This record gives sequence, C-alpha cells and structure tokens, in this order.
Amino acid sequence: MTDPAKPRVDPRVLRTRQLLKDALIDLLQEMDLEKISVNRIAERATINRVTFYLHYRDIPDMLEKMADDMVEDIRRVWNQSEANDRTPEQTESQMLVHLLEHIAAHSKFYKIVLGSKRTPIFTERLLKMLSESIALRIERSGSDLAFTKSGTPKDIAIWYGSAALIGTIVAWVRNDMPYSPAFLAKHFAIMTKTNDAVE
Repeated sequence: MTDPAKPRVDPRVLRTRQLLKDALIDLLQEMDLEKISVNRIAERATINRVTFYLHYRDIPDMLEKMADDMVEDIRRVWNQSEANDRTPEQTESQMLVHLLEHIAAHSKFYKIVLGSKRTPIFTERLLKMLSESIALRIERSGSDLAFTKSGTPKDIAIWYGSAALIGTIVAWVRNDMPYSPAFLAKHFAIMTKTNDAVE
C-alpha cells in the first residue's frame, strides 16, 4: 500500500541509489571510510561521478540518507508487528523477531553498518530509534507507574532497555548471527524478565 502523501520516486532513481549504496557497502568491506572517494563509489557503481552528485551532496550526506532509509525500514518492520489480539509481551517478542529477521535478511548491509566501527552514524541512529520506541511502549503499557513506585527514573529504564537491545544486536551481527532470530528474541526476553525480577 502506497502512501498518497509521499511522491512516487522514479524506479530509475531508486535503481541508481541502490547501485551507489551497494558500491559503498562493498568498498567499506575493503577499506576505511576515509579512503573512500566519490570517484571510487561511482566507479564501483558503474556510473559517472556527475550522477552521484544528482543524488547526494557528498559521502557524509549519502551516509545520512542511508541511515534515514535504514531507520524507516526498521520502523516499518517494527510497526508491522503491532497487533491488538496479543499480550504486550507477545507483541514485544514478535517485534523483536521481525526486527532480527529483517537484519538477517539484509545481513551484508547490517554487518558493515552495525558490525564494524567504521560508520557510527547507523548505530547512533538505531539507538535513538530504539530509545524512542521503548519510551513509547513504557508509556502505553503503564510501566512508568511501576518505575515511579520502584524509584527508578523512566529515563534510566529507557537507557538500560535500548542499550541492552542494541548491544545484543550488534554483538549478534559481529559474531555472524550464530542464533536464529526467534531463539535470540526468546532468550533476550528471558534475560530482560530475569533482570526485572532481580530489581
């Protein structure tokens, strides 16, 4: 289903951007970001340098837009998991499974942008998105009242939840995803419940 508010992008533009993104990801597997030039990206993408500048101002602008696209993709995956007929715990578990399945399906991209330390913008952007999502879930579920009763400030709960989640995801990616998304989500939920019980 397309969003009528969003203008339709020409498929040729999307194809060119995908070629450029794939070229950058390939180059990041081979060298540090500082050594990558617009010429190298254009050459790897088999387009001319002028075409690069029709889409991006420079490499930092390209990274910003790629990070925006990543967050939009993850939000879409995250939101598809929302369902009214499940308990909050089931919904949360399903959201995490879908997120991990999405990352596994695009493993080449995520291994580079989350698994290496060369492009921190992606990890920072994902952490921000997860923090916002956890804050929203705490408010919706009424958990903020439980935190108030326990004396734990809500921001500490958000920091803890988002840091634990992104740390787990990054470690999973860096270790070549040794567990299935469902297995990892299940054990992440167990660890979260165990930590809640200890507190």
